[in-house]
Order: sequence, then structure tokens, then C-alpha cells
Amino acid sequence: MSIVVEVDPEVESLGVYLWYAVVEDVDNRSPCPGLEDLIRSVLSEVRSRLRLEDLRDHPHVRPFRDLYWRLGIDPTKQRPAHEALLRRVLRGEDLPRVSPVVDIGNIVSIRHVLPVGMYDLDKVKTTRLRLRFAREGETVKLLGAGERRLTKNQIVLAADDQILHVFPHRDSENTAITPDTRRVLIVVAALDPIPQSAPRDCIQEILQHLHTYTKAKTTQPPTTTKPKNI
Repeated sequence: MSIVVEVDPEVESLGVYLWYAVVEDVDNRSPCPGLEDLIRSVLSEVRSRLRLEDLRDHPHVRPFRDLYWRLGIDPTKQRPAHEALLRRVLRGEDLPRVSPVVDIGNIVSIRHVLPVGMYDLDKVKTTRLRLRFAREGETVKLLGAGERRLTKNQIVLAADDQILHVFPHRDSENTAITPDTRRVLIVVAALDPIPQSAPRDCIQEILQHLHTYTKAKTTQPPTTTKPKNI
């Protein structure tokens, strides 16, 4: 069955929207000739094009920081995922190598300056996901951060009560990509006034690299949550 991702009206009113797609038959174990060269090329490109001191005002970063302030969240303490990755790269640090799927998500995220989430679909409880406000006291075990108790001003991507992601900060351990992952849900986050072409191009590049380096097949093409009349 197809995956459906919806944005609750309270979240959508903040200008938040997503693009998402699904791939299957992923090979996330085998060596990927050429992928390391691609990673190095993207790192070099990003470092030549962006400056750390200007990052907070980048047109794909500033809207997320402003959203956090509106929600009462300090973006210097809970950074948007793409900003955190870019700060690391622009300080001269390397990106961690996790697996082909995750590495592709990371490099395309920093190249397009947008948050990217990759989720193991075989671990997701339902085919209908919602981007919604967290319930006060909900808990989630985040990758690299352990268990966290959420507050009602935080936004989460969830399948019923299963949280996949705290928006747009960090993913949950329970749907994380592993070497055994075969089916992947790709989600690219955006926020007005970022044009739809930006996340659309981002997700299309991810699909291209997944086809090339992991032999993945697209079974659900890119779809946006943004209403067609906007």
C-alpha cells in the first residue's frame, strides 16, 4: 500500500510542508564504488559556496530558525538538522560515514541546504503518517541523544503513537536505517517562503543517487503535502 504523509492544520498554518518518496530493493550493505568521490566532491563544493558566519541567514536556514523562536525553542540549543550538519562541515570537520543510504541523505541535505529524513519503512507501524504537535510528556529515543520527553510546542512526524522524527531536528532510533534496510521512506522538509522547487529538486537528487549507488527502485514517486492551490 502507498504511504500517505499529512500535515496537521495547526502545523501547516506555520508554513511547513514536506516532499516524500519511497524506494525499495535497496542494497545498503555492498561497497559503492564512486560514492566516496561524490561525498568529497559535495563537501568541497559546499565549503567553497557557503560561509559559516553567514549560515544563520541563508534563505533555507533562517525560516527554520524563525519557526523555532516562534515555538519558544532556542535554535542555538536544538539546531535544525541541516544547519547542524553544515556547521560541522564549514568548521572543516568531516561527515561521519554511516551507510550508503544515510550518507547519500546527508550529502544531498547539505548541498541543497534542507533537512532530509530517511526511515526504514519495515519498522513503521502504519501507512499513514502525520506531522503534528507532540503531546506533552510523549517520549522518543533519538539517534545519538537517548530518550527525550517532549513538550507540546515541539513538532513530530508520527505513525499513530510511533514517533519517527522531531521536526526538523533529529530522527528516532526505532525507524533508523540499518545495513538490512530494504525499503526507505525519504522525507525532505521545507517551510514558506522556500519555493517548492527546492525540496522537489532535493528529493529527486536523492532518488538518483539511491538508484545509482544502492540499486534502489522508486515505488512511490515524489509527492508534496502542500495544497495544490498554493
